[in-house]
Amino acid sequence: MSRIADVFMALHGGPDPGLVAYVTAGDPDLARTAEILVALAQNGADVIEVGIPFSDPLADGPVIQRASERALASGATLRGALRMIRETRSRIAAPIVLFTYANPVLRMGEAAFVKEAADAGVDGVLVLDLPVEEAGPFRGRLVDADLDPIFLLSPTTSDDRIRAASSLGRGFLYVISRLGVTGAREQVATDAEALVRRVRAHSDLPLAIGFGISRPEHVAEVGRWADAAVVGSALVNVIAEHGAAPGVAERAGDYVRWLKGHA
Repeated sequence: MSRIADVFMALHGGPDPGLVAYVTAGDPDLARTAEILVALAQNGADVIEVGIPFSDPLADGPVIQRASERALASGATLRGALRMIRETRSRIAAPIVLFTYANPVLRMGEAAFVKEAADAGVDGVLVLDLPVEEAGPFRGRLVDADLDPIFLLSPTTSDDRIRAASSLGRGFLYVISRLGVTGAREQVATDAEALVRRVRAHSDLPLAIGFGISRPEHVAEVGRWADAAVVGSALVNVIAEHGAAPGVAERAGDYVRWLKGHA
């Protein structure tokens, strides 16, 4: 079993919902990203998503768009992010999932990307704009390297595509609770629970729910019917607010601990 599968098995039936924490590699720079990843793991993040900065993050809202811009300006690259993960991996117990668009992977080359990700200690890969219908060959490379291919589902995903994503996916499925771009919200989408029930009718994989999670009550609500909540923009915003301060990693860790209800 993969490290991701082990985490979700441990969470199943436990008292606390899982938390998947997203950060953009290189925001504010790769050295501080490394410290942030360690702090997130130490303060309760069950899975860590590391976003690869990209010039055209079409599914991301303004908070993550600006984080990508800052990361690119600081010189962050896909290879640099993988090198940072490799150098930091021994200090992080939590599984690490790379969250990327297809372009950086294709530019590096699929074979080189998969090898370097596996060598760095990455556990899973989610390529945001890779359609499940076209994912077979790349998915095969990931599985051969013991990396979990993770797929994204939305409220408009058909039952057939849910079944396809479940069949090809491993680790967990990332279910976005609303249409549109990423961003913190005051409330979890009202139809998110119904979406989870629909996905569960076609898949036995664990489900992590994202888009809009920003408060402990959101995590607790999602935990009643899904396996984990994903926090992205709200955490990235904390990093943006404190990125110039020496204590940015501590602030990020405090925020994750608060989300988990342990503050």
